[in-house]
Amino acid sequence: MEFHKFIELISRIKNIPLPAQASQFKMSPPFRLELLEMYKEAIKDAKRAGVMALFYPDKNKQTKLVLILRKTYNGVHSAQIGFPGGKFESQDDSLKKTAVRETFEEIGVPEQDIEVLRELTEVYIPPSNFYVQPFLGIIRNTPTFIKQNEEVEVVIEVLFNHLLDDSLVTTKPVETSYNIEVEVPAYLLNGHIVWGATAMMLSEIKDLLKNVM
Repeated sequence: MEFHKFIELISRIKNIPLPAQASQFKMSPPFRLELLEMYKEAIKDAKRAGVMALFYPDKNKQTKLVLILRKTYNGVHSAQIGFPGGKFESQDDSLKKTAVRETFEEIGVPEQDIEVLRELTEVYIPPSNFYVQPFLGIIRNTPTFIKQNEEVEVVIEVLFNHLLDDSLVTTKPVETSYNIEVEVPAYLLNGHIVWGATAMMLSEIKDLLKNVM
């Protein structure tokens, strides 16, 4: 989709209801409800994070969404696909500020260029005990991404049309805590398998935009 058409499209989303968990659960692992029950005490002290679903025009004026592949490290989100973003810090006055700041730090998009359109539905991530607040944002110019080498392995630029393509919905085998392998829903985007919390957030974005098309 050409970016000027995308701008017209998203102008309609600011005041419509979010698809929320009904949309997220389309792409949630089948064992998610069981995990939420297991972590119900830990949830009370969950940490907070903000992430940015950032759309922009590429050099051909086509709409894209940026994702990142995180570095391999000793942690629960090692080598996973996600949105730019991170944990709430004391200098942040809001989770929106967190998402904007981290987007600059991780992929080099100037904070003043990011227009935050609205917040989306938060997602709880049991393994790291985080509540993640996603935001939908745009930049109106073609960015030059500068990845933070300590955190980001690859910057992934996804065509908007691919996000909407239902043929790119797939599954991924994941081993549960009981050493049983189950198939979880996922997106195949730019050759990467995107599942878990990121896929759940993408599902809400996808449904939200389809509601105004």
